[in-house]
Amino acid sequence: MRLAKYLAHCGVASRRRAEELIAAGRVTVAGEKVTDPARDVDHSSGVALGGRPVRPEPHEVWMLNKPAGVVSTAKEPGRRRAVVELVDSKRRLYPVGRLDADSTGLILLTNDGELANRLTHPRYGVERTYRVRLRRQVTESQLRRLRSGVNLEDGPTRPAKVRRTSPRVIEMTIAEGRNRQVRRMVEAVGNQVVALARIRFGPLALGTLPEGKARRLRVPEVRRLWKDAAS
Repeated sequence: MRLAKYLAHCGVASRRRAEELIAAGRVTVAGEKVTDPARDVDHSSGVALGGRPVRPEPHEVWMLNKPAGVVSTAKEPGRRRAVVELVDSKRRLYPVGRLDADSTGLILLTNDGELANRLTHPRYGVERTYRVRLRRQVTESQLRRLRSGVNLEDGPTRPAKVRRTSPRVIEMTIAEGRNRQVRRMVEAVGNQVVALARIRFGPLALGTLPEGKARRLRVPEVRRLWKDAAS
């Protein structure tokens, strides 16, 4: 197995993040620093990260209803709480993608790096749906522009699925994961986000999970995630 994939399989990080750790010289194999993410390894190769052995562990996937003010990182060096602190698990979990600190709603956490990579990589187009409260009433022109895709500083977006639920609230579905993408798309069409909550990730809906609470996904739910990210 390739070294980067092995690290992801062991729950260290997503495959892309594992490649960054390898390039930074933080990974050793049998005591020797390795910077090639394609190096073949297995559980007997003596893989270590920062001097600590890396071995496979059972995979878990959790759903959390993230409150505002909690950051979407595995560890938070400042005073704010991190999402992993709200999940009752002994595994080395990390968030699948991110939600801004001031955004709320559904975020997944896992130690399955391959699943995390598939759920977040643009190639697989896994959809996320957000409930968006706006500063001003949304116009038909703004809806049309969002549905057609808008130009941002990092390039044009794919068309979004948008449904107006009230004069200042829309539900918006995108299949990309750019930084603050929904907020920037709304600003690009001349409006502003007041509140943002993710209510669906792929086949999973947030439902009635209370804010600040997490639950471990059942096996059928994990299978649905894999199926959604298989194309």
